Amino acid sequence: MLIIHSMNMATFDLNLLRVLDALLREGSTTAAGRRVGLSQPAVSAALARLRDALGDPLFVRRGPRLDATDYARSLAEPLRQHLDSLQRLLSGPQVFDAATATASFRISGADFFGELLMPRMGEILLREAPGLRVHLTDLVPSNYVDTLERYVVDIALMPRAELPDWIEWRPLFHSPFAMIARTGHPRLAGLSSGDAVPLDLFCGLDHVLMSPEGKPRAMVDDALARMGRTRRVVMTLPFFGGICRSVATTDLVAMVPLQMARHMAPTLGLTVLEPALPVPVPLIGMVWHKRATTSPAHRWLRERVAEVLRPLNEGQPDLPD
Repeated sequence: MLIIHSMNMATFDLNLLRVLDALLREGSTTAAGRRVGLSQPAVSAALARLRDALGDPLFVRRGPRLDATDYARSLAEPLRQHLDSLQRLLSGPQVFDAATATASFRISGADFFGELLMPRMGEILLREAPGLRVHLTDLVPSNYVDTLERYVVDIALMPRAELPDWIEWRPLFHSPFAMIARTGHPRLAGLSSGDAVPLDLFCGLDHVLMSPEGKPRAMVDDALARMGRTRRVVMTLPFFGGICRSVATTDLVAMVPLQMARHMAPTLGLTVLEPALPVPVPLIGMVWHKRATTSPAHRWLRERVAEVLRPLNEGQPDLPD
């Protein structure tokens, strides 16, 4: 609930709340002015009025930036929700026609989705919504909440995690891991796609690991540790596509999502094998800010993403509600 310091609401200029929202988003009077169409002096004057009306400094200058006070930060989310609600209230009935709409959306996710989502999305856009633009950007796992909150992305595609209550979640598919190796790998002679790799052999192979941060450890290593075992990680890459291509031309092996392995195997000449140990199976879904839940355009995008990705759950456990 948005609580405003005791004041005479009859004389309070509600346009000041738009300025406060812009300052909270931008941390700069100049950038806030660009957002709301005011000059920097006008924003400074509005900030002075806000400070007087709300009885709080609201922002403290730190170099070129304005740092919000604790009170100002407490206003940020309810203020945005109220402004969004007011905007929807005053904009009249929302009508979305994909064939004539013009809009741009950003989806964040691993390069996995560059292979298994975006080509199909391109077909859908050309056929159904030629005026829409969809951009896939890198998912920053440690910062996805911030990107959703600041309108940087519209949807994030990621494994299920603990979520703030203002984020919506929709499950899409379970993503088990498979081991890939080049066909003809000398140490895997006698094994065919779908076979299980003995644990001793698995641990003795040279592995390449997907890690955006360059960390030589992942959930597979945690699973091995629980068994008192380790593997040899000789290289990390931030992209699944690069991992698949590295495996295809060397004697390296890798653990990658099963759907990615099956997709890349025919083109790159890969053998897809069962891992020799139990590895937790991530549940992949899409998350978005609740403020976009009722948006017809955003709903259209979510349905198209689900249309493409939910079939990837074929052969896996049923999705939760």
